[in-house]
Amino acid sequence: MKTLLFEIGTEEIPAGYIRPALDFLGKAVAAKLKEARIDAGEVTTYGTPRRLTVMVKDVAASQKAETTEVTGPPESVGYDADGTPKMPAIKFAEKVGITVEQVEIKETKKGRYLCASVAEEVKASAEVLSEALPELMGRIPFPKAMRWADLSTTFARPIQNIVAMLGESVIPFTFCNVASGNATFGHRFMNPGPVALENPDTYLETLEKVSVIADFSARRAMVKEQVTEAAKEAGGILLPDEELFDTVTNLIEYPVVVIGTFDEDFLTVPDEVLITSMREHQKYFAVVDEAGKLKNAFLVVNNTRVKDLSLVRRGHEKVLRARLADAKFFFDQDLKESPDAWVERLKRVLFQAKLGTVHEKMCRIKSLAGALAEAAGVSSEAAKNTVRAAELCKADLVSQMVIEFTKLQGVMGRVYAEKAGEEAAVAAAIQEHYKPLYSGGELPQTSEGALLALADKLDTLCGCFAAGLIPTGGADPYALRRQSIGIAQIMVKMGYAFPLRPILEKGVAAYAERIDVNVDETVTAITDFIRSRIDHLLFEEGYPKDVVASVTTVGINVVPDIWMRVKALAELKENADYEAVAAAFKRVVNIIKKAEVPAGVSVDAALFENDSERDLLNAFSTTRADVEDAMKDGGYDKALSAVAGLRPFVDRFFEDVMVMADDENVRANRLAILAGIAGLFDDIADFSKLSA
Repeated sequence: MKTLLFEIGTEEIPAGYIRPALDFLGKAVAAKLKEARIDAGEVTTYGTPRRLTVMVKDVAASQKAETTEVTGPPESVGYDADGTPKMPAIKFAEKVGITVEQVEIKETKKGRYLCASVAEEVKASAEVLSEALPELMGRIPFPKAMRWADLSTTFARPIQNIVAMLGESVIPFTFCNVASGNATFGHRFMNPGPVALENPDTYLETLEKVSVIADFSARRAMVKEQVTEAAKEAGGILLPDEELFDTVTNLIEYPVVVIGTFDEDFLTVPDEVLITSMREHQKYFAVVDEAGKLKNAFLVVNNTRVKDLSLVRRGHEKVLRARLADAKFFFDQDLKESPDAWVERLKRVLFQAKLGTVHEKMCRIKSLAGALAEAAGVSSEAAKNTVRAAELCKADLVSQMVIEFTKLQGVMGRVYAEKAGEEAAVAAAIQEHYKPLYSGGELPQTSEGALLALADKLDTLCGCFAAGLIPTGGADPYALRRQSIGIAQIMVKMGYAFPLRPILEKGVAAYAERIDVNVDETVTAITDFIRSRIDHLLFEEGYPKDVVASVTTVGINVVPDIWMRVKALAELKENADYEAVAAAFKRVVNIIKKAEVPAGVSVDAALFENDSERDLLNAFSTTRADVEDAMKDGGYDKALSAVAGLRPFVDRFFEDVMVMADDENVRANRLAILAGIAGLFDDIADFSKLSA
């Protein structure tokens, strides 16, 4: 068993390309080895801006021997009655590489067929990999690839070297006119030039000696440790930024941290602006004091150790000074106008060609926000603040600051609302209405922010569905999946138990003047779409798929109830007699679905022919009262427990009587009893969806 080392050395690859490329390369190499019948151990990836590397431990020297059984034509086609082989048998033998005498006849489910055992060719692993590795290089997905020289092949950046070794031996091949070998390269500035590798197992240690930390995790840890210590040296605390750690780590091969400062005058600009300016344009880390207030210091992670760090520091300070001066200018200019003045300018900003301007969207959000506030039963003060926040929620989109730093939308809306003297709840809601910013992100904390976030997301969802802008496959340009997840999460967090469908109807109807839309069909489509996202959320939380399907199938109109119903049903499924309960009620539901139950038929005790019918009816009457009491307070666990108590009566009923009796009246009477029982859990779950 030997170690496989595969390194692609390049010019600097963009930071965002590296992780996806390594993920693909690691999985692809592992899959190729498995497909080629080559035993292998742990697969590890390493990467820097100048190299993409896969290392595989315990790779077998050759493919595993394998025999495959191939089935040919039927015996009657391949042989005469006296057993003489005909042309189909001869051709079959030639095809699989054996003599016709070696062909076997085997009994199969379809009859007697010609069969042959074929030994797969066994090649050396190096021979297989010399073909597989360059093929995989051409398949690495990059957002953008480039050509260079006169080559037709593309890659993220020009390839400088390729290391391909199995143990101490080189796996020979050529890609983009670069031949594979055993020579890697050190740090471009601190230790340039080729470095021969004697053994793949010494790869990380060899590179470290030439100032390259190839292991992403180790390099990231070094960055984090150094900037944390540097923040203390600067008299503050590092402002945590995990995403920036990842980005910076993929911009360097060896970290060297420099502390810089900027003029305190810039601290009059909101912290968010300064932090964004440092982070987005320069990839600098911010430093705060113990109270979380930004200090006039920043941290730079350089890729090169230099003799005069003060010169480097002055260069970074000069660049940042220009950036912050621009930011301060934009902020000062914005303060000369009120958010209300910007609202009018939104009439000239297009939201989407079919959906109108941002100003029109704001008006729809305002209407929906009022309806949501009423449905949620919030105080009049909260309702007023929600509507006011809706009026201003998109105003900052035309501010100079947000035009320059788009990620500050909402944040600057809050800042400018505060500066304009708006209520604190209004300002907070403006920032919160974009949340969650990503799947699993922070949700709005205030009721005004939650209602405004719902209004914004519901309007986008209703408009896109009305206009036919529905996600297909992996394409979701308007982030409707994330919007739907956000709607569900917010409603659950805030406990909004009002029906969703009337709000959706209002949201879709708001587009009627602009788009020819069938409100009922569109709302149903949106509901199904939200249901699929809720299913996904519940699966991620670990609930069984059959439990989720049985609950969401009967309705998602009151979103928080879905989680309570799923939890109650999942707990019921843990009971020892669950399978018997599920089987009994699945049978009830399936009979009702298949049978034509006459509408308005009440149970007539005079038609009973067996005591089990009367016993079931009496038990049902008692249970119905218990279920109704439990449901008033959302006690779905108690309701399901009460329904489960009917199981013995249902079992005896099925044992003693034939539901589909010949007598039409008796049959209808029995179906009416079962319909009543099925109705007990109509609003909880569809038992027919449950597995055993």
